[in-house]
Amino acid sequence: MPSVEGIVHGALKALADGRVYPDLAKTRAAVPYIVYQAVGGIDETTLSGADQLQNTRMQITVWAADRATASSLMQQIRNAMTAEPVRAVPIGAPVSEYEDDTKLYGSRLDFSVWWRP
Repeated sequence: MPSVEGIVHGALKALADGRVYPDLAKTRAAVPYIVYQAVGGIDETTLSGADQLQNTRMQITVWAADRATASSLMQQIRNAMTAEPVRAVPIGAPVSEYEDDTKLYGSRLDFSVWWRP
């Protein structure tokens, strides 16, 4: 049975030299890398029961050594997530981040992903 995490990982695994992680990157992961996590979604349950079509809001963040790399990789993520077979819808525009402790530049974007288990 497919999972939304598997769908997202499949769409992103060719990016960032395969450094794509659910929830949290490995300790001392080489940059750039991508982290994804489910952060909600739309519940389609009715009085008739749960629908087979499910929605997950997936937050994807990229971390890189510089802003240009983070922005470029986020555009690649957007292209991969909105293409077949995922066809996710971006929620808003990318948000730039900077992590002072690690000196890494980030870019974060949420996507609405519809899928069937």
